[in-house]
Amino acid sequence: MLAFYLLPDEQRPLADKFYRSQRSAMRTRSEHRVWVAKDDEIVAALCLQPAAHGQWLTSLLVAAGHRRQGVAGALLQHALGDAQLPTWLFCHPDLQPFYERRGFALCAQLPAPLSERLARYRRTKNLNALVR
Repeated sequence: MLAFYLLPDEQRPLADKFYRSQRSAMRTRSEHRVWVAKDDEIVAALCLQPAAHGQWLTSLLVAAGHRRQGVAGALLQHALGDAQLPTWLFCHPDLQPFYERRGFALCAQLPAPLSERLARYRRTKNLNALVR
């Protein structure tokens, strides 16, 4: 049975190990709050970083063998709960419906730091900005 929880800071290397095991370039940072889904080992992780008057969701990844089983949605639900402040994210257009089903919508106006970051990312990637 999966457990969902906020990873204590001293266990942050476990999330980085998970990302590496999935051949992902994603990594945690000291300012991230890292949420995980764990069975015997971590099977999914995401990071929340303070941004403007809200938070920025990054690095959501589910292990290949656990995809399409509701793990990402459940992890989002646990991580975001009933957050009162906005949560922004950038995603490939193909993932937009997934996030919209979880309460996110296209975002026309981003806080300046996120807007600048999105502009840099869009030089090499097709991304949409969403907010919840």
